[in-house]
Amino acid sequence: MPEPAELLLPGLDRASAVPMLRQVYLALRGAILAGALPPGARLPSTRALGLQLGLARNTVVAAYDQLLAEGFVTGRVGAGTHVSAGLPEGLEAAPPPPPAAPAAVPASTLRFRADPASPQPSTRPFNTGRTGWDDRSQAVWRSLTLKRLGTPDPALFGYGDPQGARPLREAIAAHLRAARAVRCDPDQVVVTAGAQQAIDLVLRVLLEPGEAVWVEDPCYPALRAALAAARAAIVPVPVDAQGMMVARGIAAAPAARLAYVTPSSQYPMGVVLSMARRLELLAWARRADAFVLEDDYDSEFRYAGRPLASLQGIDDAGRVIYVGTFSKVLFPGLRLGYAVLPPSLLDPVRAARLMTDWHPAGLAEGVVTDFLAEGHFAQHLRRMRLRYRAGRDALVAALAEHAPMLAVEPPEQGLKLLARLPDGMDDVALAAAAARRGVVARPLSPMFLGAPPVRALLLGFSGHEPGALRWAARELGAATGG
Repeated sequence: MPEPAELLLPGLDRASAVPMLRQVYLALRGAILAGALPPGARLPSTRALGLQLGLARNTVVAAYDQLLAEGFVTGRVGAGTHVSAGLPEGLEAAPPPPPAAPAAVPASTLRFRADPASPQPSTRPFNTGRTGWDDRSQAVWRSLTLKRLGTPDPALFGYGDPQGARPLREAIAAHLRAARAVRCDPDQVVVTAGAQQAIDLVLRVLLEPGEAVWVEDPCYPALRAALAAARAAIVPVPVDAQGMMVARGIAAAPAARLAYVTPSSQYPMGVVLSMARRLELLAWARRADAFVLEDDYDSEFRYAGRPLASLQGIDDAGRVIYVGTFSKVLFPGLRLGYAVLPPSLLDPVRAARLMTDWHPAGLAEGVVTDFLAEGHFAQHLRRMRLRYRAGRDALVAALAEHAPMLAVEPPEQGLKLLARLPDGMDDVALAAAAARRGVVARPLSPMFLGAPPVRALLLGFSGHEPGALRWAARELGAATGG
């Protein structure tokens, strides 16, 4: 067992009438009996402990000798001093102190509860939020990482910009302008630890407790939890085939401070916010002096037709906050996302970021910058689109064969599909039955806030091999009793 870097001995008092030798001996003996120094633990050298405590080495030597004589420690020249494997006869470890009464839980902690509808970590099909990776991307990623480590950027050895490294912000801005028609320059981009941190920063900067926020109904569970933590007044706005019903939001809360939308692929229903509704939403934001938070979480994966440009790209009044992530397009473990902010919000969001984790991880920033700038990102996306489309098609076919009672329409975009249940079937109960068979299926109905719930399952197909998807479809069909 290695020698501890520093040994904490509480209770030493130079003003006490008890000699320091005796105090050191008692402190060490108490630590051994309490288990703070377990059997086999190596004690610091007498010289090191003397320097740490500001005592003469002879004082520590005398304390060690007393412990050695009583059998608490063993010592051998060249091997150091270690706690004995067993306590001396007749001695027992000190009894643990009686348990203290638990502290009262403040009411404020009730705001910080995970939403039960949020995804859970699992590699099982059909868990959502998983991504694919192939040998080509792995080889490139390894090479870029080794290159960055071989000649490390001096910036890695100091604290960085809370807004994120400028080369990465430049690469993100170039990608968004070309791929999503986002109006931005690198100075508007803030790199975050995933989209969820970007959302949290925006909510903390924009909202006062009790201010109204429109949310799509049904909505993204983690957003609902973040709004509860921010003490916002959540205003559910129903969703139809054209996306958020803006007129209903205006009727319910015309002076809301913020509207949260997923216009490219509404989460979880998958519908696209129509152009008419987009223009209606932007017009309301201008009139109400409000902001719109656009979560563009998986727009890169479209399998048919051309997507509508980003909502931010048609905003000429600086009302849209655009949020994106590398979690869906690369892998969630990377923990990199970003926000494109109106200039008026940049300084307060930078300051809020500084109060949390200071800045993004520099090594990951560097590798992603190279991955984007050298063209590997675009190639990776093309390969993953083909892979995910094959997974989607395999799942749709397998569900038609093994679970024909589920109504499934192949999505044109995204990483999941919606399987609607027949009348009278409970999606929560079916998800539980599927879990008992090793399948992760997320029920849709708990994601509704006020609108009549739809009974359906969310089934992720990205990050799962076609064979695993077919197996899971059979198990899900068996769970339905069909």
